[in-house]
This record gives sequence, C-alpha cells and structure tokens, in this order.
Amino acid sequence: MSSGVEADIALDAAVVLSLGMNRVLGRAGGLAGRGAEALAALAEGRAEARAAALAEAATRERALREAVERNARIAALTETRGRFGAHVRLPAPLDLGEQPAEELTAWCAATDRALDEAERALSDHLAAEVTAQIFAASGEGLATDLERSEDVPRADGEDVRRTLARVMARLLPDAGPAEREAVAEAARLLASAATAGEAEGVLQEVRLRIQDANRRTRELREAERLRAAEADAAAQAEAERRYVLDSITAAFEDLGYEVESGFETLTASDGTMVLTKGAWPDHSVRMRVDAAQVRASMTRERPAESEDDRRVDAEREAEWCAAFEAARARLAEAGIRSDVGWRLDPGVRELPVTTESRHTRGRAERRERHRSRDQ
Repeated sequence: MSSGVEADIALDAAVVLSLGMNRVLGRAGGLAGRGAEALAALAEGRAEARAAALAEAATRERALREAVERNARIAALTETRGRFGAHVRLPAPLDLGEQPAEELTAWCAATDRALDEAERALSDHLAAEVTAQIFAASGEGLATDLERSEDVPRADGEDVRRTLARVMARLLPDAGPAEREAVAEAARLLASAATAGEAEGVLQEVRLRIQDANRRTRELREAERLRAAEADAAAQAEAERRYVLDSITAAFEDLGYEVESGFETLTASDGTMVLTKGAWPDHSVRMRVDAAQVRASMTRERPAESEDDRRVDAEREAEWCAAFEAARARLAEAGIRSDVGWRLDPGVRELPVTTESRHTRGRAERRERHRSRDQ
C-alpha cells in the first residue's frame, strides 16, 4: 500500500477468555472480573498476579462451558422423554450467572450422575415398550408359544421375554427413528420363532442391530458436537473481531478522528473503516481490519497539483504516523498487541486518490444518521 502501514495484531489471553465467558453468559463484549485484573497486572508488570488471574479466568471459562454442555444434554433428554411419553426425572438446567468455578464443577458432577440414571431409565422404558408390543403382536403371546414347544423347557418363553427386554435396554434412547425401526424389525421375528435355538438366533440379530444403531447414534452425536464446536469457534472469532473494531474505533475517536465504515456498516465482514478529521479537507485514511492484521493507507480526495499540496501530504502523513503509534499504545492497554511488519515513511510516494468522496457519500451518511436519531 502506498503511504501506509501494515501490522499484525493479536489478542491477549485475558481478552480471549473474557469474550468467551461473555458469550456463554449472553453479555456484550468487554472485559470484566479476572480478565480485567489480568490486563491491569500486565500493564503494571505484576507477573505473578497476572498468572493467578489468568489461571482463575481459564478455570471458570472451562467450568462455564462444561455447564453449557450439561444444559444441552438436559434439553436433548427432555425432548427424548417427551417423544416416548416416559415419566423419567431429569435435573433442571442451570441458570448461568456469577457462580464460582468450584460450584459449577460440583453441579456438573452431580448432574452427570442424574443424567446417566435418566438415560438408563429412558432405555429401559423404550425396551419395555418394544418388548410388550412384540409379545402382544404374537396372538396368545410369544411366551405361551414357546412354552408349548416340545423342543424347549416350559420356562424358556418367559426367559426369552426377559432376555429381549435386557438386550433392548442397550439401545441408546436418542437413537433415530430409522435405527429404532431396524432393531424392532429384527425383534419382531421372535413372533415366528418355534424353538429356543431360533429365538436365540433372532436375539443375536437384535444384538447386532443394536450395536449398529448405537454406533450410528454415537457418530451422529460426534458430528453434532463438531458442528457445535465449529459454530462456537465462529462466534468467538466474530466476538474477537468486533472487539478489535470497537477498540480501534474508540482509540482513534479519542485522538480526534471521525471513524466511519467503508460506506457500509461497521459489522461488515471486510472490516473496512475510513478515518477523517475536520482539519483534513482533502485527506483521509482507509483502514481494513481482519482477525490477524490491520492495514491502513492515507489517500487524497483529489490529485495533488502543486509542491504545496505535496508538502501538506507529507505533513498529514507524519501526523497520521504519530496518531497510529498513539493508537497502538491505547490498543495495548485494551489487550490488543500490534507488531508493525511494513511501513512507508511520509513523502516517499504520492498519495493515491480515493475513488469515493467523503464529501458526498460520507457526509450524506452522517446526515442520514442524524435524521434517524432525530425521528
């Protein structure tokens, strides 16, 4: 870029942790609690205090995420319970707030036990329901048919029923309709089993189909977990980008610049901004911010026509370079480190001429914003 600067940017760990906790708690961006303490300790050079604050923030952030996972599991099992019409007790989801990490961890441990019991109860309910349907569909009942067979002892019919219920209880309660139907289809073959050997063959097929159903269910769980992780990473990246944009906007506004979007909203994915000043009738700075880099270039509203114009250009570039360094210091206080990788000194090249005039587009947008506020 002509007459510009490029700098790599990175967020401090305290900022990343704070933004993550804010998202979990449904709060706006910013720093609070141990995240703010860690940044303050960094600025004051208190390494031990910073390490302690970061460790506590990381522990609480992990505990919050684990609590969110349990809340999601409660929601999933609640849906399964409703689908089966089962009367199974489930723990209430936790309303996340200012609980310390120790309290969150203890709740997760207790909730895990309750959810494991609920999942087993739902599997037992499903097994009993399917078993009853299969035996009821066999006329007098499969147990009676097997009891009358000359090839099996009288008690085997009831044994088959108990065995089927026990095998069916291994089916995960959140198995999909197709998986459940495949298992039930095999189990229904018991209605035509005339001997204990045939019944055992059918039960073995049921076991195999349950294994396949559970494998598929676990694969779907893992796929959903990966989708959730990707969505979480995208949300975190957006929160970090928003924090950087807001911090840069605040830094330059404090230095006397007017910060506008690149004729779009500041939430635009390209992160383009335009910096102007009242004393700069012919100059502006175009800036683009992404997740890892900020690039800025000073531009002119019209071509330079004289040596005096070029002298003013160099003065404006020098002023901008000083402002950029001051902004870097402010951003460092907000936990945003910037390492300049490329810089063009003032007056080395002619300033490029912008294709968009701030006098037309920019001022029109400002008037529109003022009208909107007045309505």
